Amino acid sequence: PQRDPQLPSLPESYRTIPIAHGAGFWRKLFAFAGPGYLVAVGYMDPGNWATDIGGGAKFGYTLLSVVLLSSLIAMFLQALSAKLGIATGQDLAQACRAHYSRRTSFGLWILCEIAIAACDLAEVLGSAVALKLLFHLPLLYGVILTGADVLMVLALQGRGFRWVEALVITLIVTIAGCFAYEILFAQPLWREAAVGLLPRAEILQDRDMLYLAIGILGATVMPHNLYLHSSIVQTRAFAYHVDSKREAIRFSILDSSVALGLSFFVNAAILVLGAAAFHSHGLSNVADIEQAYRLLA
Repeated sequence: PQRDPQLPSLPESYRTIPIAHGAGFWRKLFAFAGPGYLVAVGYMDPGNWATDIGGGAKFGYTLLSVVLLSSLIAMFLQALSAKLGIATGQDLAQACRAHYSRRTSFGLWILCEIAIAACDLAEVLGSAVALKLLFHLPLLYGVILTGADVLMVLALQGRGFRWVEALVITLIVTIAGCFAYEILFAQPLWREAAVGLLPRAEILQDRDMLYLAIGILGATVMPHNLYLHSSIVQTRAFAYHVDSKREAIRFSILDSSVALGLSFFVNAAILVLGAAAFHSHGLSNVADIEQAYRLLA
């Protein structure tokens, strides 16, 4: 069904980014690039860092296959989410309300609020811990400062959605560069890392390994990102006819796949770093960011 044009998703940003008619491939690719990177941030948060560091420290490179499979699942789900937003003109929340009963929609809303609160808790505390480690800032002040930062980023939407996308892409590239730099010094065993990308039955048979694998999966696949992605793909002003929507879907899926490929690199790099810096030296009980911070030094 076609969305009611009077009820757009994210009305302040809806169709604010123009798509030039008749533009070439690279120009259109640049125009559609952005939403995938906003989604990718959710796949490389402090929850991912803790589970990946713990997995690498305890089991070496074995759980790399879980990171890979989780990332592939995420790419598939985000592609479906983008397709929903572009093809129907509704985000996932609007589609749920339109097609499910009021009771089911209410239940989904409660579950999403819990998921958002749980994820935000990890993000805010992770940022506060980082500020404490870097600048010896008390956790309470770190939490307050992080909350203020979030409000500043949200305020950027008033300057245009491209500002938000540019900031997030800059941060992601910085994170990827930092981990590439650390891996250079950690000197991992690349052959063992390549073997670790292959799934093993051992993961299902070992209770501790399975527990961490479930943690990696849970920290990687973010349900609220499905709602987000189906909404922010509608910031592009593509034409309403079928061919334009198909083209928009192709470019949006390409955008999200590249962005999630980058998040896979970051998550894999965290696990590889944990294996190379800790597991290889007999340090198997590193499970949080503060421990990793001290040992990496």
